[in-house]
Amino acid sequence: MTDTITLGGDLVLSRMGYGAMQLAGPNSFGPPRDRAEAVRVLRTAVELGVTHIDTSDYYGPAVTNEIIREALHPYPADLRIVTKVGFRRGPGGSWEPSPHNLREQVRDNLTRLGVDTLDAVNLRVAGEGPVAELFGTLAELRDEGLVRHLGLSNVTAAQVAEARTVAPVVFVQNLYNVVLRTDDALVGELAAAGIGFVTFFPLGGFSPLQSGALDEVAASLGASPQQVALAWLLQRSPNILVIPGTSSVAHLRENVAAADLRLPAEAVAKLDALG
Repeated sequence: MTDTITLGGDLVLSRMGYGAMQLAGPNSFGPPRDRAEAVRVLRTAVELGVTHIDTSDYYGPAVTNEIIREALHPYPADLRIVTKVGFRRGPGGSWEPSPHNLREQVRDNLTRLGVDTLDAVNLRVAGEGPVAELFGTLAELRDEGLVRHLGLSNVTAAQVAEARTVAPVVFVQNLYNVVLRTDDALVGELAAAGIGFVTFFPLGGFSPLQSGALDEVAASLGASPQQVALAWLLQRSPNILVIPGTSSVAHLRENVAAADLRLPAEAVAKLDALG
């Protein structure tokens, strides 16, 4: 099983996490095709040692958090659930920024997850505008005891710096994988500051990763390309956490097994060249 990382003094997370986005229906909207399988996926993740589940009340909306509660409540003592606020789902499943009712969104997450305090909340940002006021609202909720730790999602280095003038940032959650590496410099900056970097869409998301080099390395190691892509991220920097999502127990087991895959230097060099 993957190792853990401690952020913000007391937030202990498995670096191999689980992203619950796919537990809802297509495009994370509506009910799942197989709710019983969704419950099994969550329970299996915990059995395999995953202590870091990423979610949001706008997945579904509400569906994913309700399934998490059904599957895992009362929660294991070491399980940490990380959620996001700042967006809403429009008619037909559109993704729409919703920065003006963060308090309500936090309370919705609390209610549906069945907890009094959220382990960590990410502010999901749209665009490159200022974030201090919005992050300040989350800092107030932290001071009120409704949230323990704060993070940011889909942000620039400048937005991270701005938010850190308001309150401590324990992690940043951005799009990053073996092929898409716009945030290479940010990964290093955050590592130096003791801040985690959580990669969303580590396997490409709605456009799965495709690479001849990835296939070649996988074949040489007797692993799947997806396992190699996850292993590369975990070896890339000690502050990186991954949250691959799936609605299949078999695929979940394959993803979690990637935490034990060690890439030799020549494989790492070949994959590094993709960026």
